[in-house]
Amino acid sequence: MTPDCTETANVAGGECGRNPHQRYAEMTNSVAHENYELRAVERPDWVFHPAYPPQPLWCYEDAHHPDSTSAAPVVFARYGHPVMCRFHNALPQDHVGFGTPEISVHLHNLHTPSESDGFPGDYFSPLKAGPTLTEPGRFKDHFYPNVYAGYDEQRRGLGDPAFAARDTNGNIIGDWREALGTLFYHDHTLDFTAPNVYRGLAGFYLLYDHLDSGDENDPNPAALRLPSPPYDYPLNFADRRFDKNGRLVFDQLSPEGTLGDKIVVNGKIEPVLRVAARKYRFRLLNSGPSRNYEFYLVTARDKVESFTLIANDGNLLPAPLTGQTKARLGVAVRADIVVDFSKYPIGTELYLVNRLRQDDTRKPDKLVTPGTRVLKFVVNRGATDTSRVPAKLRPVRLPSAAELKNARVRRWEFDRKGGLWVVNDQLVDVHTPRAIITEGGYEIWELVNNSGGWLHPIHIHFEEGIIVGKTAGSKSAPLAPHEQGRKDVYVLEPGMSLRVFLRFRDFVGKYVMHCHNVIHEDHAMMVRWDIVKA
Repeated sequence: MTPDCTETANVAGGECGRNPHQRYAEMTNSVAHENYELRAVERPDWVFHPAYPPQPLWCYEDAHHPDSTSAAPVVFARYGHPVMCRFHNALPQDHVGFGTPEISVHLHNLHTPSESDGFPGDYFSPLKAGPTLTEPGRFKDHFYPNVYAGYDEQRRGLGDPAFAARDTNGNIIGDWREALGTLFYHDHTLDFTAPNVYRGLAGFYLLYDHLDSGDENDPNPAALRLPSPPYDYPLNFADRRFDKNGRLVFDQLSPEGTLGDKIVVNGKIEPVLRVAARKYRFRLLNSGPSRNYEFYLVTARDKVESFTLIANDGNLLPAPLTGQTKARLGVAVRADIVVDFSKYPIGTELYLVNRLRQDDTRKPDKLVTPGTRVLKFVVNRGATDTSRVPAKLRPVRLPSAAELKNARVRRWEFDRKGGLWVVNDQLVDVHTPRAIITEGGYEIWELVNNSGGWLHPIHIHFEEGIIVGKTAGSKSAPLAPHEQGRKDVYVLEPGMSLRVFLRFRDFVGKYVMHCHNVIHEDHAMMVRWDIVKA
């Protein structure tokens, strides 16, 4: 990188005025960090569909190898290999229309020090600095240590030694039960997250380790050997609205959100994916802003086919859920599925369809058939397949009975007030933490939806949680199988409350919780919370 990355902000070299990178020297002492450089740019001639005119798209691109065919590069990373990712803001500063040419990039939901989390108030451009930065700048360096949560517990000998993970030099890097796999980075600028993401600022960050190694031929007996690239394939679903001339439109002022009339997959409308007759791992992401999906895999005659669900919100499940026929995705929810195309003759056409009807932004309505076809698969060739889906995936660390008994409980009520969205009857204030938690502590957060018929996908930054209780109306409700693992987005249906057990480990500083219907977030349904040293 030029200039070199530094532990403290290199304001003289053009970096915005951020806080110093936490634990940088310690976490790069034995393993040098890798460098990535991404630029937020406006691409003037993106084509969503051949029937629509070329038009501007905001996107991230590799600063050294731009690819005009991709809406965002996929970052491949590994636990135990730290990453320094430099985000350049090269958006047009004279921009007009919806969105704003400042950025704050959040990597959802990496275990990341707060100065690299993409805090909404940390937005920057060459001309502006957000209220929680000290200077504007052309770029900002994010330190992604790629350590597992539980780093300090394991290094201090307080964690279960059976789950201690190590880097290539033998240094402990946390508890491997806490791994994530399917992450995504997106803009998080205060008050403008929805329009900036709507314009295209979102991409995948895939994280591997010794278990989920990204190599289906891995000789390590511990490796799962799941389908690996190029058969490990991320799919970003987003709905967009176009005017009569085929141009993208967005209502930036409405606090209720915008539903699109087209579903875009990796930046394209109704794309075709030609696949080999073998197993694929598809990483499904709903990047919003407001629509919910329920996806089915069907034949050309709309016969429903089955697949295997292996991960939820980026977290591998303890065991695969076989024989699944649907995957429901709230905004920011992810689901990793394995589809075995070897079951189908060469020339077979299949479709991924959305059968969840949603006519307004309040909540989904009902299931309808045959649904909307959003992605076409064509099985067009044979291929060798050495991948597998084993009977056990990644174990979950559950809270103990003593932890559940002793945990502090905080109640967060999500509601509407004066046409805006509030949490505990307050609007967001990025300067003031609404909760202060001691590092190393654990709590139960009770998430309550009182908003009168609206659905809210609630995202808690930094740590994965375990749902330990669910209430619908006044009655206890069972958890679905895919809800019984670790999560970072909690879909609150109307009248629902969830009790979520959370730990707060390894880093300190400011983080947020918010509705990931990002239009609600932009209209103040967000809270700042801080972790502090003991």
